[in-house]
Amino acid sequence: MKVSQKMKLFFLFTIIATLLLSACSSTSDKAGEEAADGKVKLRFATWDVGDDVDLQQGLIDQFNKENSDIEVVLEAYGGEYDTKITAGIGAKDAPDIMYMWNYPQYKDALEPLDSYIEDKGEEYKGNFYEALWNYNAVDGETYGLPVGYTTHVVYYNKDLFDAAGIEYPQAGWTWEDLQDTAKKLTNKEKKITGFAFPGKPDPYDFEMYLWGNGASYVDSKGKIDGSLNSKKAIETFNMFQNMLEEEIAITTEGWGDTEMKSGRVGMFINGAWYLEAFKEAGINYGVVEIPSFGDNLSASIVSSSGIAMSKDSKHKEAAFKFMEFWTGEQANKERLSFELPVLKSVVESEKLQEDPIKSVFYSMLEQSEGYNPTSFVTEDWSKLSDDLSLVFEQIFNPSTRVDPEKALNTVVK
Repeated sequence: MKVSQKMKLFFLFTIIATLLLSACSSTSDKAGEEAADGKVKLRFATWDVGDDVDLQQGLIDQFNKENSDIEVVLEAYGGEYDTKITAGIGAKDAPDIMYMWNYPQYKDALEPLDSYIEDKGEEYKGNFYEALWNYNAVDGETYGLPVGYTTHVVYYNKDLFDAAGIEYPQAGWTWEDLQDTAKKLTNKEKKITGFAFPGKPDPYDFEMYLWGNGASYVDSKGKIDGSLNSKKAIETFNMFQNMLEEEIAITTEGWGDTEMKSGRVGMFINGAWYLEAFKEAGINYGVVEIPSFGDNLSASIVSSSGIAMSKDSKHKEAAFKFMEFWTGEQANKERLSFELPVLKSVVESEKLQEDPIKSVFYSMLEQSEGYNPTSFVTEDWSKLSDDLSLVFEQIFNPSTRVDPEKALNTVVK
């Protein structure tokens, strides 16, 4: 049977139309679901659990109510956060918005935000504490908006200070002052030691002590030789080891908070995570800035949380609108019970600079500007961190106490 030219064209058109409709259907099924009620639906992943999730859901409900064209759905991953985020990214099914801290690991899957931030103007960006942007950027590109943070400070047990007749430490003190104070606090008969720090320090955190002494693990180009084994770096490790040998400090499995609660330790260093716990436990404590090395200002590592946008999100403008809300003044104030605000305007309105405890965390934040953790500089932080962990244990373990210079050179080589 001979088919006319018109019939051939008709069949060809039908086939093409069918294929196009099929393709549109397959690629937009999800989008169709999202658009069925006229709303853009955004997935937002959090690592929080418990009461924090309830608070977050309340904020999301408020945003959804105020934005009739957008619906944000909260996905609480808890302890499986990194696993689920990694799997979602690998399957091209990452949440539109997600909590983030490890930007070097995930940056290739995240949307650069510099253009969005620039559109908001200098006043918008300037309301965030400058030091926080370093922790939400990689290689000069910003991938997240700051949500919360903590710097590290020295916690001290006021009751132990009072019993020993020692004045509380003040801002501007030095490591020599801390060691002198630790000696006065240490009482072998009562099993009290002046200072405590982890026997296996987290390499990410420990670098802040090197910063305070003008050193670091690597230079600006990621070179380790001449930095980790520099005179100032070795001097820093020697100081911590000497405190152990003089028995005015002990190493702990944790951070020292347990020992402080039991009245066995006078001082330890960590972030703001213990504020509520110490308050609930009735611990009579104070905090003060990390001591300095001579005239050098001390510096702190910043444990920063941010929110980032998936580069595969189909609704980026809506996603950034929610990110603005989540990092805005109202949300900052709602999270005051468990998070230090990142906005200068909120710190001012809530008079946090007048708070004898929280103001210290902001003092440390302001004097820690300009420092970049090695994890943001080196290409293989995971391996270096593992190597450093082994070396730290050799230096601080009482059964080894390897000379710091010798131990650090094993990593360099």
